[in-house]
Amino acid sequence: MTGHPDNIQSLRRVPKAWAVTEEKAGTLTQCLGIARQIDPEPVVKIVTRLRGWRKWFCPRLFSVREEEPAFMVSCGFRAEEPVLAMKHAFGGRPFAVHLQRPRVDGYDLVFVSRHDWLPELDGIDHVHKMVGVPHQITPEKLATYAGGRTRYAAPGDRVAAVFLGGSNGAYLYDERCHLAIRDAVRGLEAAGWKVLISVSRRSSDETLQAVLKLRSSNVTVWDRTGENPYFAFMAAADAFLIGKDSITMPCEALVTGKPVYTLDLTPVPGERLTKFETYHRDLRDTLKLTRAFNGELGAYAYEPLNETKRIGGIVAQALADRHDRGPPSSAISVKRQI
Repeated sequence: MTGHPDNIQSLRRVPKAWAVTEEKAGTLTQCLGIARQIDPEPVVKIVTRLRGWRKWFCPRLFSVREEEPAFMVSCGFRAEEPVLAMKHAFGGRPFAVHLQRPRVDGYDLVFVSRHDWLPELDGIDHVHKMVGVPHQITPEKLATYAGGRTRYAAPGDRVAAVFLGGSNGAYLYDERCHLAIRDAVRGLEAAGWKVLISVSRRSSDETLQAVLKLRSSNVTVWDRTGENPYFAFMAAADAFLIGKDSITMPCEALVTGKPVYTLDLTPVPGERLTKFETYHRDLRDTLKLTRAFNGELGAYAYEPLNETKRIGGIVAQALADRHDRGPPSSAISVKRQI
């Protein structure tokens, strides 16, 4: 049994999913991307860091009187202990999936990004590699925005979407970086591209102001007023230029099959930089999915990346197999560290 739609239809009812995540948009979107492959309306459980008065008023994370989930998908180390506590409370029956290298064992399935993989994970049956991270962007979702291209470009124009993030311990969005962004955008404009620039929630006001200065008849910049046109920009783009500080945005753009180029930022030497550079080398040199930006956005071909659908299929298959076998009757204990 393979393929997402068939997997869903083959199960007698849509399995109830819980997405259990830290208070980070990045971890939430990973969980929702996978959960919604199987359950269109998963329950969201946010694991908060309780400080001061909040700990007295924060509602309980879950109750065994709630509808028992068929499976739970989590991301972020703060979600690990709560998920395993939930699994124990429900007699070990919910199928537990984790989207990051966990600190403890107890999950039924684990997916670890290739750039975060460790040799000691080799040979563990329930631990799988994934490229980058899952997300919620699908070709079907982008198709609903395709008609908006005429808002940004005339027929025959080439459209470049430029997506920027923020300083993250591996890279800096400093003055040097802002100058590099300016040169890249002005170069694309001079080459005849229509440029669409979107900043993220992590982008500083300084970065926003730097790119707002680049606006022209050929350069559109979202100024954070109104709805973020990120999806519309993605649907309109013929090619992407993405800051290297993001793990998620290149993965989202690679769903489209369009050229994805990465923009060098000011590096911050250290372990975090090494991790990000490993990720980008893997995408660029090993998998041949992205390319480094050297002033041009040339066309190239690759097989679109859709890890969300692939992982969703693995989870759906595991749930179907468990349905055939019957769920476990007792809780799975935390056995060892991974």
